[in-house]
Amino acid sequence: MKDDIIYLVLLGLCIAFGQFYRKFRDPEQKKWVGTAVGLLIVFSTSGFHTLHMLFCYLVCGLITIYFNRKACHLVSFGFMFGYLFLFRSLTFLGFEAPPGHSNMIQMILTLKLVGLAFEVNAAATKSAEIGQAKKDEAGETVALSENEKALLKLDMLDVFHYSFNYVGVLTGPYYTFKTFRDTIYLPFSYNANCIEATVDKLKVIPLYAGLFLLISHIWPLNYATSSEFYEQRSFIYRLMYVWPTFFIFRMRIYTGIMLSECVCTMAGLGAYPKSCENKCGHGPSKDYSSLTSNPEGIEYDFETVRNIDVVNTEKCWTFREAMKYWNMCVQYWMAMYVYKRFPSKKYRTIATLAVSAIWHGVYAGYYFCICGAPFYLPIEDLYFKLFIKDATGTKRQVLNVICWISKFFAFSYMGIAFLLLTIDKIWFYYGSVYHFPYIMWLAMYLVGMVIAKDRKAKAKRAEKKQQQEATK
Repeated sequence: MKDDIIYLVLLGLCIAFGQFYRKFRDPEQKKWVGTAVGLLIVFSTSGFHTLHMLFCYLVCGLITIYFNRKACHLVSFGFMFGYLFLFRSLTFLGFEAPPGHSNMIQMILTLKLVGLAFEVNAAATKSAEIGQAKKDEAGETVALSENEKALLKLDMLDVFHYSFNYVGVLTGPYYTFKTFRDTIYLPFSYNANCIEATVDKLKVIPLYAGLFLLISHIWPLNYATSSEFYEQRSFIYRLMYVWPTFFIFRMRIYTGIMLSECVCTMAGLGAYPKSCENKCGHGPSKDYSSLTSNPEGIEYDFETVRNIDVVNTEKCWTFREAMKYWNMCVQYWMAMYVYKRFPSKKYRTIATLAVSAIWHGVYAGYYFCICGAPFYLPIEDLYFKLFIKDATGTKRQVLNVICWISKFFAFSYMGIAFLLLTIDKIWFYYGSVYHFPYIMWLAMYLVGMVIAKDRKAKAKRAEKKQQQEATK
């Protein structure tokens, strides 16, 4: 609870500071003020452990700038994720455990520094291709953008400002060096309606926070590991307990992520013209250079730093679809720098989920939860194809509702492992419900495969019969 209060106070101060920060017009002044406030937040929450972040910045910055740019992204990835694992293992080595907020800072810093190395690698690759006179589809020579030129001229001070600017330094969301640089040098943040965008998000936060406090008081998580829970509660009660615990988790995440988004919107970070078709994490999909000279009177949005879509997460029918609306900026990072870059198409999904689990922490619960998704998705895909895909009308609606219930039950059952963290607590709860969901999902998959095989055989027989009748 103490950590939550500190977290909320710091986010509140960061949101308020955005109104002041946004008024700086001189890029150098803006960079230094943002970095100074960011370092103050890091030091106030981490104390002596701030040295971890500074060391990572120093090593990864040197790798990105001075190492061979064909491989700097891979070396940076290995170093930062290796150090993240070491950072979380300090207690096992007999050292003092870093504060909880330090872990969040280290997590975001890992994404930023590794992502920056990938951006530099992409810019260097494009530069080499231009040197070979590569042309685009229209037959015109491809040119480097201003951001790509800046990446090729990157220095340690640029990495320093990007790493420790106060916007997102505590809890994210992840944003690229390109987005950061545009906020500093382009006029969009001065012209976007940052206050309105922030207030729109703040309006719903009391609802999520209130529901979190209320439901967590009625159904506390630690009750699921008590002897009373196992001895005095029925099997159905124990099985259904995952629903309120995951609801509590969602409300907490919604509150934290939307407050983090408010820090961005109030500071003007991620503001781009709406006409550029901005995407979460990536930014504009269309060229915006012509809009920088006349930025007034343009409609802006903050889609670039939108990290969660609460409405679609709640109302979409399938597990697969819901995953797309959750922690979207981090998912963008995982998609761009792990999924699309992984050499084996067959194992890229498992590799991406494994990296996500490693990024979240060293506890077994993260692996039970995140790496459990690939085993549930084929079941959902199979039943969607068998029963829902071609259904219409009332039947489709009923099946969609059943799929929605199954989606949230799967999220909730896997999610409780994410919350319980340790093997003993996870096994205690899963044992208390006799691992029923896993057994049920295995049975569903086997039954679904039998149905699919039977339908395929019937279709072949019908096709053969038609061919025989046609030859008569």
